[in-house]
Amino acid sequence: MKFTPEKSPLTGETLESLTEKLRAQGEPAFRAKQILDWLYKKRARTWEDMTNLSKPLRQWLADTFDLMPVTLVLNKQSEDVTDKLLLELRDHSLIETVIIRVPQEGVGVEHSRKTICISTQVGCAMGCVFCASGLAGWKRDLSAGEIVAQLLQVCYREDARTPRARMELASFDNIVVMGMGEPLANYEPLLLALRIANAEWGLGVGARRITISTSGLVPKILQLADEDIGFRLAISLHGATDEVREKIMPINKAFPLAKLIPAVRTFSEKHGRMVTLEFILIDGINDSLDQAMALRDIARDLHAHVNLIPYNTVEGLPWKRPSLTRQERFADILRAARISVTLRREKGHDIDAACGQLRLKTEKERESAVA
Repeated sequence: MKFTPEKSPLTGETLESLTEKLRAQGEPAFRAKQILDWLYKKRARTWEDMTNLSKPLRQWLADTFDLMPVTLVLNKQSEDVTDKLLLELRDHSLIETVIIRVPQEGVGVEHSRKTICISTQVGCAMGCVFCASGLAGWKRDLSAGEIVAQLLQVCYREDARTPRARMELASFDNIVVMGMGEPLANYEPLLLALRIANAEWGLGVGARRITISTSGLVPKILQLADEDIGFRLAISLHGATDEVREKIMPINKAFPLAKLIPAVRTFSEKHGRMVTLEFILIDGINDSLDQAMALRDIARDLHAHVNLIPYNTVEGLPWKRPSLTRQERFADILRAARISVTLRREKGHDIDAACGQLRLKTEKERESAVA
């Protein structure tokens, strides 16, 4: 399903595409850079804010483009200063964007390092049994403009907390494409959005600070390897053998480890980037020492970093996280082999920070209100 809005989002335009459209209106090429500066650098919230543009041009822009295609519905902040933004699209669909703060020693929360987790689809079709994003199925892909708009919404939020003069242009440090949806299943809009985020005339986020996560769409991983911009890659592995992975991730039937691992190796070799293996630890499912040893071997083969993530409880699903002792024993197998590993501590559990939870809860509340 594809949503066609009345107006195309300005956040989905590149400098080249906007220049072409302005030229067709008889406007000089430099106007495109002015408009994008207003959008990304000056954070214009209305067309009237763009004071160095003529009134006729501002009217044409208002008639042609949607300045901000997503609306902030709810901002939930956890005790660990993780923020979850619930955003509404023009068709009233809901998506989630998360701000993950990592406080730095000697500075306040407002100057913490910030990683922004963005969504690429409304829902998800991958069917991973432990994930809230796909519980209501897949509704549609996001446009490039809707993906970029999530980042601008974060900038609005952070600009209000910290004086602009003390922040980098983007108001955050890193982007991870790990929110709702399978990013590589929405490949072209995603790549366009990330090129806009990366561009000097956009948000200026370096490619090394952008990580794309995938559950394992092998053809798209190979396509990504051929791109001229070297974004980082994370693989949602969650099972170190086909037997375990197939129980929780249906995609493994189409792209088992024998296909996935060589594709990841190709990406890593072409871009010279260390990939990350994401591994959600689920009690009694994939947290055995046998799984730890199999994961160790995969990580060693790929020279990969491993990110161990204790499971975030999802209402309506039976899974739970292993004990702290079991988590540490699993991590110790990797550490003993000198594998680069992070055992993530809980972030945002008190605000339903697992992908899709807040969206589902809000949709149920809306349905109950209508009934």
